[in-house]
Amino acid sequence: MKRFLTLLPLVFAAAALADEPVTRPLGETELQSLLTETLQRDFVKDRGELELRFTRSWPAITVPDEPVTLRILNLPNAGVTPTCIVRFELVTPSRTLGTWQMPVTARVWADVWVARAPLRRGQPLPEADRVQERRDVLTLREATLTGLADESLWEIAEAVPAGTPLTSRHLKLRTLVRRGQVAEAIVRDPALAISLKVEVLEDGVLGQQVRVRNLQSKREFRGKVVDEKTVTISL
Repeated sequence: MKRFLTLLPLVFAAAALADEPVTRPLGETELQSLLTETLQRDFVKDRGELELRFTRSWPAITVPDEPVTLRILNLPNAGVTPTCIVRFELVTPSRTLGTWQMPVTARVWADVWVARAPLRRGQPLPEADRVQERRDVLTLREATLTGLADESLWEIAEAVPAGTPLTSRHLKLRTLVRRGQVAEAIVRDPALAISLKVEVLEDGVLGQQVRVRNLQSKREFRGKVVDEKTVTISL
């Protein structure tokens, strides 16, 4: 009996330890990874690869030993910017751990086209001397040049110095037909289609409606630009 009474405090201590939840520390490296992954997935998406740095240290906190999820609560109206404060919460399957905010610096790296030599206005895009370089696209005001279905339809809209990343501002659709040019007009109605020669009365890009004049009757129509030699007219 005396031996049992001696062991009793140890039994109670072991039971208390068994009921105590298992925890672990959540440090700065793990938090930075969680925040980067969440911002990449929900905000940066396919713009490029997000690189995030904290501008204030993160003291490790104690969390339950289970998966931790980070949810963004607040960002600047512009989204992820080169410097911003991110407000977030941490949750686990069993509880919400709390809310915090962290000042960060961000870069979004992507392969972009950069002028290797000065580019002149009106130069066809396929002839532009350019090379792909990895740049931080957060520092660029306009969208970078990516995913053009047919580069032959585009030209340089303004002079571009060497070393400048090409953005949407630097491009415009190439003029396919010009004022004074003779082109072929395909006239269509539900029953037939005929071809005739017309004079183009204004410059036009692909898909644009331009004025044209029948060379024989001198009547004017509006036609849709198809290519460098053809417009279509719907009656």
